[in-house]
Amino acid sequence: MAKKPKIHHRLRRRNKALTPNSVIEKLNAICYTLNAMSKLYGLIFDVDGVIADTEAVNARVSIKVFAELFGLEGVVREDFEAGLGRGAEEYVKAGAGVHGLQLTEEQVKTATQLRQEYFLKILSEEPLPPFRGVLELMDKAMQRQDFRVAIATSGTLEKSRAVLNAAKVPYQKMVYINGNDVKNKKPDPELFLLAARHMGIEPASCVVIEDAPNGVQAAKAAGAKCIAVTNSTNAANLCQADLVCDSLEQINLQTIKELLQKNT
Repeated sequence: MAKKPKIHHRLRRRNKALTPNSVIEKLNAICYTLNAMSKLYGLIFDVDGVIADTEAVNARVSIKVFAELFGLEGVVREDFEAGLGRGAEEYVKAGAGVHGLQLTEEQVKTATQLRQEYFLKILSEEPLPPFRGVLELMDKAMQRQDFRVAIATSGTLEKSRAVLNAAKVPYQKMVYINGNDVKNKKPDPELFLLAARHMGIEPASCVVIEDAPNGVQAAKAAGAKCIAVTNSTNAANLCQADLVCDSLEQINLQTIKELLQKNT
């Protein structure tokens, strides 16, 4: 009788080593590797006070509007701080409230329209460089397969687009959500939830870059992590953020991944 090829014996020995538990362990290892490879992270940027120093321009034009429309002098930038990140109307109301000025809805509308006109005029006449580290962080994230980038701002389409163009942000290659796209402004999370949905990423896998307390609250309410930069207010006012920095030059993609991997 002819001998059976030895290879058959080797195959049988290999098969004997494959138990149900070992097969499950191998499959789990494969699944874990695939999940790790396909893990996506979302990076969401606010605009005003994060991309460039627009808060200085916002305050400047608002002070001018308050003087021209309401004869109110002595208004300063800090008077608008409660309205940071909440949209133009809330910004105007915040400044008025500090001075005990009761505005009608029509007055608020007129003030916000004039404010935007002055803002756009300044942007057309003066340069608006981005904050250091912003474009570099965006560019590095956009080059990675495991990152998606979005812009999410309470500002109107016209106003925010003017800022992005002035700062040379390639927003056409990103998810772009502005105040015209949502009903509720910060601290409501709608803006960031919509950005995450358009990126196709769970909010828990996203980091929001913010500069204002209302924006930090909105990011946390959305279930995202938040990095706050002290461009518009001090660190104490941003204490609800997961991480506070003085410049985005201090932030890299590894920092963002480590932040997202905490408590997961």
